[in-house]
Amino acid sequence: MPPPEYFIPEQRPEKYRAIWISDIHLGTPGCKAEYLLDFLKWNESEQLYLVGDIIDGWQLKKGWYWRQSHNDVVQKILRKSRKGTRVTYIAGNHDEVLRQFLGMAFGDIEILDEATHELMDGRRLWITHGDLFDGIIQHAKWLAYLGDSLYSLVLRLNNSFNHARHKLGLSYWSLSQYLKHKVKNAVSFITEFETVITDEARRRGYDGVLCGHIHRPEIREINGILYCNDGDWVESLSAIVETYTGELRVIHWPYRGAAQEAESHDPVVAV
Repeated sequence: MPPPEYFIPEQRPEKYRAIWISDIHLGTPGCKAEYLLDFLKWNESEQLYLVGDIIDGWQLKKGWYWRQSHNDVVQKILRKSRKGTRVTYIAGNHDEVLRQFLGMAFGDIEILDEATHELMDGRRLWITHGDLFDGIIQHAKWLAYLGDSLYSLVLRLNNSFNHARHKLGLSYWSLSQYLKHKVKNAVSFITEFETVITDEARRRGYDGVLCGHIHRPEIREINGILYCNDGDWVESLSAIVETYTGELRVIHWPYRGAAQEAESHDPVVAV
């Protein structure tokens, strides 16, 4: 019998009012596209928010890396849109090229810099990727590029580490996330980011903010403002959902051996 977190074939997908995902980083070796495909298969929603860094333009400028599973993610989202899911794409820093097309729609997917979502109880959430409140991105972009390269190296180590765990029958565990949260400066940066972005949400008259960017999923109140971060599909494999009872919930998608095996045989698409 499969462990409790595994879905059985007869089970129907969960349905939500809204789903938020971000920081997929399609076009990078660190992207866990197969896990996301599995999540999208088993979770439906009226509204799907893509909260930035969906396609990693920084990486694709340095060299082409695009697996078939990355195509499959794009196609899956487009199919959801065609079948009635309202899809909103919020531009981030890694896909900042899309900020040239704000207000336009590609197929049925609207491109925006930010959005507003009203929860069932009437509270208003400000939806933004969050990079505009990252001082390094705004004032020392060269340092952000350097940090991104080092981060990519750590992610490659993370993949090797988890491949070994998989062989031992152990679940996915993010070495990169662990190291990041053990570094004092990284913890300080995250705390400052959360405070600044919630202060801005309050200034704009919102009840809360939902963002991505820092790859740390969380829902909590900061000085009376609801702070939500939907995490990523590189390290935490997480999303935020709003249920039909109005509950906001972080979902950590379970480790699935089938996804790991499919990813290992997934061919790189030549263009």
